[in-house]
This record gives sequence, structure tokens and C-alpha cells, in this order.
Amino acid sequence: MRIKCWGSRGSISVSGKEFVEYGGDTTCIEIQADSGEVIIVDAGTGIRRLGISLIQRQVKSFHLLLTHCHWDHILGIAFFRPLLKKGNRMVCQDRQFAGLSTKEVFYEVMKDPFFPVRMEDFQADIVYDKSLNGSFNIGSVAVETIPTSHSDGSVGYKFTENGKSFVFLTDNELGFAHPQSRTRDEYIDFCSNADILFHDAEYTADEYPSKTGWGHSSVTDVLDLAMTAGVRELGLIHINQDRTDAQMDDIVSDCRTYLASKKSTLTCYAVSFNFDTSL
Repeated sequence: MRIKCWGSRGSISVSGKEFVEYGGDTTCIEIQADSGEVIIVDAGTGIRRLGISLIQRQVKSFHLLLTHCHWDHILGIAFFRPLLKKGNRMVCQDRQFAGLSTKEVFYEVMKDPFFPVRMEDFQADIVYDKSLNGSFNIGSVAVETIPTSHSDGSVGYKFTENGKSFVFLTDNELGFAHPQSRTRDEYIDFCSNADILFHDAEYTADEYPSKTGWGHSSVTDVLDLAMTAGVRELGLIHINQDRTDAQMDDIVSDCRTYLASKKSTLTCYAVSFNFDTSL
């Protein structure tokens, strides 16, 4: 299983010399199964660059899963170039978001007066699949889901292949119980012994008290979860829209100092827009 990040920013895309290292694109993750399937998680602005890559690599079939449908996780769909090409095929997870199906969400985003191109104008074959919910398989990758502590219908994912696991929990507030949230123990169990965990870590401990209930976690809560769950690597994601590279580097340095003080073997880093690794 290959894991590549195309966007790790939260809330809104940003640009500028202070955001070069971690990038300005919003959430989009690509997973390549050993069996050949391409799985895309979220259609934030990072999916634009992914689309260019898929065309260059002549990848014509792919699956799309969504954590939820806030702007920063779906806005890139309008600029996903493979959908312009006849012969390409995208299989979308079909589920409900506040009463709208996945198809209805995309049609709402791409209609007048919001965008000049409609979903009907795309030439690719777009399929909406209800079986991509709960626990399911895409090729050689087993996928499990868990509701996240965020908005109605938001979920996190665990991807397992050949005994290796990658957990993706963006937009998950560990310090506050939203209506659909699960307990801390349930999140620990979901992340247990994961090889890589990407977790929302938008706020520092000092920032979090004034942001409680906003749907995002503090770095300290995330570190505690990862250590307790026995995670091997922790990637901090959903990087705050105003967080500069230097500030993010300082947060990672503080995390590593804290882990050393606890004699933890957990590896911690911030997820860059060009993160690329294999399990």
C-alpha cells in the first residue's frame, strides 16, 4: 500500500512563501493498493494536482471516499481533470450528508450560479456505490470506518493490507463530544497498533480552549491518543490555515521533546503536501 498526500491544509487553501514546506492545498490523500486500485480520500483542492498525475500515469479508474462534505474536502472536484475524459471511471462512495446523497452534494457544488461546468458535462463514467460504507474491500485493501467527532455524517477510515494499517482521522475533536462522536476508548481501539495514523491536530494546547466545540483536536490530545493506541507513526494533519512552516516546525519539535520525555518510541511529524510512503 502506497500512501501519498496531495493536500494537508484545513479550512481553506492558502499561498505564500511561508507555506511552501507543508503546502496550501486542502485535504486529499491517494492510496495505491498492491492489487492496482487507486483510492482517493477527500476531494479538497489537492485533488487538482492528483488529477494531473493520474492523467500522466494513464490511470483511468479510481475510487473516491469522503470523510465529510465541508468545502475544504469537496471543492476540488470541479477541477479534477480525469472527469473530463471519456473512458475514465470514478466509483464514489454513496452515502447521506444532512439529507443529501453524495451525488446530490456534487450536483449542488457544480451548478449555476456557483460554477459554469455541471456534473452532467463531465465525460467520465461516474458511479455511486452504496456498498462502500461500514466495512468493505477495494481490491486488496480492507477498509473500516468510524464516526468522527465533527459534523453529522463525518467518518474516519482504517486501511489494512498485508498486515499493515493506515488510519485517517481528519476533523476529529477528541476533547469534545459532538452528537455522533465515539468514546476515547473507541478511537484508541480503532487506531490500535496502526503503522501510520494521520490525525487532525489543528490547535495547540494554548489555542484549544477558545476553539472547543469547533470540531478539531489539540496536539496534546492527539499525542495522548497515539501513544495509548501504540501507533508507530503519527502524522499531524488538517494544518491550520494560518499556520506557517516555521510555526509547524516548532509544534513538531515540541511534540518530539514531549515524546522523548515520556520515553515513547512514537515517530511524529507534520504531513506535507508531498508526503509519499509505502507500507
